[in-house]
Amino acid sequence: MRTQASFTSAGVRCAGYLYLPADSGPVPCVVLCHGFSGTMDRLFDYAERFAAAGFAALVFDYRSFGESDGEPRQLPDVDGQLVDIRAAVAFARGHERVDPGRVLLWGNSLGGAHAITVAASDPRIGAVVAQIPFNGFPKKVEGRSTGDTLRVLGAMLWDALRGRLGLRPYYIPMVGRPGEVAVTTTAEADQHIQTLTGGHGTSWRNSVAPRGLLQMMRYRPAEAAARLACPLLVCVAAEDRETPLETTRALADRAPRGELRVYPGTHFTFYTDPGFRERVVADQIDFFRRTSATV
Repeated sequence: MRTQASFTSAGVRCAGYLYLPADSGPVPCVVLCHGFSGTMDRLFDYAERFAAAGFAALVFDYRSFGESDGEPRQLPDVDGQLVDIRAAVAFARGHERVDPGRVLLWGNSLGGAHAITVAASDPRIGAVVAQIPFNGFPKKVEGRSTGDTLRVLGAMLWDALRGRLGLRPYYIPMVGRPGEVAVTTTAEADQHIQTLTGGHGTSWRNSVAPRGLLQMMRYRPAEAAARLACPLLVCVAAEDRETPLETTRALADRAPRGELRVYPGTHFTFYTDPGFRERVVADQIDFFRRTSATV
């Protein structure tokens, strides 16, 4: 069963959906956190799988994305997104079908870093899954030249200046082809964009205000991982260029109860290969079952 959900986060209305299993009693709830420019509709299949396995699952859009309020649109705000996740956790804990002592966090890409950060300051979180999580930018991105990097940095600074002046954001694509000014570039860009925009209706837009990347330069989720009291599962791709294995494994290594699962593929395999995703989700369900049973 899926019902619409709405909650207020620091004065901003966030929209979402709560998936409920057939079980009638209070159940563990997985709060799912999307990535840098994502929208909750890309997580519906995950929520359905968790609900089929007996968990409640809450998906929602961060402020200024998808169905949630907030202006300007398509503006990633790390601090605001952390506030939104805490509000989502509070909403889940207050629902009559949810066991408030067994709320779990799941995050993808930047959402994985957020899930770790929020759980580090909330000892009531039962467990965290971080899928291809952000843990700082790599020093060198394969396939991106110094000139490409400088052009993206210029876009970030120009957008930040426009923000200070109260002007409309300077938007760039989230996903682009190699050589384009975009947050991430890949030869698989067309396939990735088609996957994100195809199928069921989506509110995802291949457009983002790049000033949010400046906040990410100062973001240190590994420091939060070291303070985690709950179990952490980090799921990564062996050939990931966007959130490389050498940086993401540090999250599992620093967490006192961290586990690492490495899968063959790239960052985009998690989005474009349904069979691959089924295998990963099965591992995540097993992890949540083990950890939620002991909370």
